[in-house]
Amino acid sequence: MTPPKRQRRSPEAVPPEPSEPAGEQGEGSQPERLYIITGQGDDDGARASIDLVTLIVARAEPPPTTPPEQSAVIGLCTAPLSVAELSAYLDLPFSVMSVLLTELLAAELVQARAPIVRSALPDRSLLEAVMHGLQKL
Repeated sequence: MTPPKRQRRSPEAVPPEPSEPAGEQGEGSQPERLYIITGQGDDDGARASIDLVTLIVARAEPPPTTPPEQSAVIGLCTAPLSVAELSAYLDLPFSVMSVLLTELLAAELVQARAPIVRSALPDRSLLEAVMHGLQKL
């Protein structure tokens, strides 16, 4: 099977890149929006001690006055999700997620759990049973 041949695009077919004024960041980075999402700093700056693998679970339905980002977090957390997954699904940086989750934890709308830790070594009897089963094959 031969691969399809590539065709070059003509320069007219490529859309021109938008020109950005000096000092502005790219389209994906919106610091003003992130500042509005996280609030204007009305708290003391303390954050909950969470990391990327902390599991978040919703405890209640969001009240009508909940901001849209927090409502989205609560809606996604009907099943346990890690902070990294939430950050990826909502396309928000970890620092913003930690502020949002701190507010939700303080309002007792979500619960933070440590990730499930698997035992370091499996049970010896289980390993022996697997080994004997494989030998019988």
